Amino acid sequence: MIARTLRRTPPMVWTALIVSMAMISIAMPAEAQGLPALSLTQPGGENGEVTYSLTLQVLALMTVLTVLPSIVLGMSAFTRIIIVLSILRQALGTQQTPPNQVLVAVALFLSFFVMQPVLTELYDTSLSPYLDGNMPATTALESGSKIVSEYLMGNTRQNDLLMFSELSGEGPYASPEDVPLSVLLPAYITSELKTAFQIGFLLFLPFLVIDMVIASILMALGMMMLSPMLVSLPFKLLLFVLVDGWALTMGSLASSFMGG
Repeated sequence: MIARTLRRTPPMVWTALIVSMAMISIAMPAEAQGLPALSLTQPGGENGEVTYSLTLQVLALMTVLTVLPSIVLGMSAFTRIIIVLSILRQALGTQQTPPNQVLVAVALFLSFFVMQPVLTELYDTSLSPYLDGNMPATTALESGSKIVSEYLMGNTRQNDLLMFSELSGEGPYASPEDVPLSVLLPAYITSELKTAFQIGFLLFLPFLVIDMVIASILMALGMMMLSPMLVSLPFKLLLFVLVDGWALTMGSLASSFMGG
């Protein structure tokens, strides 16, 4: 029953659990995992007292869970997608439409779509053998980290990677497999920010042209008291709908990931 429940758990959840296990194994030696960090004794029970203990392993897991969302989102396609969608909303001039909750939901589901090949490979090569007892935990963590590193490396700019490797003082590296996550992760996030702003700039240009044309027309007609943003909004929405802007934006974002 437990094994079937574990196998039915979504791969994204297992990715988060694998990252948590990796951080715990790094931050805490194996011989200290069962060491009680907190004990509480109260009267009662057969021997006259009841003892509750909290191990360091559980304490470390609770600590990792507080930063786990940032870790998972920073290692996925979410950063690029949410930035592009936010810039697109600002270019349209629709204020809070779509609302933040909708943008986050769209970015999250599109991230699942982009990361699906990586998550499937992670589940088939690392998690499933570990749950079946055919692979030890350390080997599963090493295999999973290699898969994640391949995705991060495939979507990281070489200049950003060289910059952080020089800052760390550990480079140059003989092969991409030798790059540690401590260098690869900041390089990946920096590269994602740059790519997101480049895509956002290209999306912003046509709407900027419409704003400039409308402002020039209003100026020529002497309607200086009328807001150009208010007049240009329906034209921008019309253009966006006619070219099927949402489908084009989603498709372009999904295809921009080489590792997806």
